[in-house]
Amino acid sequence: MQSLGIVFSELGDGYLRATMPVDARTHQPYGLLHGGASVALAETLGSSAGMLMAGGNAVVGLEINANHLRAVRSGIVTGTARPIHLGRSTQVWEIRIEDEAAKPVCISRITLSVLPQPPASGRA
Repeated sequence: MQSLGIVFSELGDGYLRATMPVDARTHQPYGLLHGGASVALAETLGSSAGMLMAGGNAVVGLEINANHLRAVRSGIVTGTARPIHLGRSTQVWEIRIEDEAAKPVCISRITLSVLPQPPASGRA
C-alpha cells in the first residue's frame, strides 16, 4: 500500500474508500494508470473491507477481476468497496474506481474466503 501511495480515506455504512495517486509509481510505459495498480487498489479495498466484516476471522482472496473503462494520466483515483454477498464462508465485494471527475475508471469484483484463523505465515 505504502509504495503505491494507497491511503484509506473513509469508512461508512456499507462501504470502505481509499485513494491512490496516478504518478510514476502507478504508470505503465505509456504514461497511463497501470491496470495492475488499479487491481492492487481494488484488492486492498476488498480484502480490508472483508476483514472488517469477518467477525474476527481471516479473509483471503479466491478470485478478482477488473474491467478497465477509462485511461487516467495523472491526479488521484478513488476506490469504493461495497459488499455484494457476506456469507459465513465467502464474501463478494464490488470495487468501483473513479477519477477526480467521478467518472468510472475500473470496476472490479473480488471473492474472498472466510477462514477461522489466519493462514500460517511460513515463519519459524
